[in-house]
Amino acid sequence: MKKIIFSIVVIAGVLTCFNVFEKSFGNTTKLKKEVAIGDKHQGGIVAYILQAGDAGYDEKEQHGLIAAPADQVEEIQWYNGTYIEMNAKASGLGAGKANTDTIVSRQGEGSYAAKICSDLVIGEYSDWYLPSKDELNKLYLNKAKIGGFVNGGTYWSSSIDVKIFYAWRQGFFSGSQASSDKKALLAVRAVRWF
Repeated sequence: MKKIIFSIVVIAGVLTCFNVFEKSFGNTTKLKKEVAIGDKHQGGIVAYILQAGDAGYDEKEQHGLIAAPADQVEEIQWYNGTYIEMNAKASGLGAGKANTDTIVSRQGEGSYAAKICSDLVIGEYSDWYLPSKDELNKLYLNKAKIGGFVNGGTYWSSSIDVKIFYAWRQGFFSGSQASSDKKALLAVRAVRWF
């Protein structure tokens, strides 16, 4: 009986010390699970992990791009029926969210590529958006691990071309990127950052 009581006291002491250490040093004892491209994570599938040299890269904490687990739609226009001048020209990693917010604020209500992504809620995650040109390319490069893309489909990005009538898109058969008229009916896959 004494051995059992002694064991309980020792275990309680160790747990108390561990708890004090954790509170004193900011939870350094807990390691976050790293994810890989293709893993299910935070409502979707990891599509890209930031690398050294990418804006926002932090060697101490993993960040990246998550793709929705399936396409939101296979055919939809980029715009809401009106060609409007807007500043959604950014194409880099991390630019899609600001582009999407700009597009939705200028285009308003309706059924179009950016709005469908902006309105998307998967589980507890509601910060989805239409990927920028470069973010969309990351989806293309990792399409086999992400899965669920329309075979040979073409997808909208949130990045507009210099002309008011065109936005960037990417073919998922060849990977080619080009601008298309915003009234074209193309596929959409939403993304978010983690």
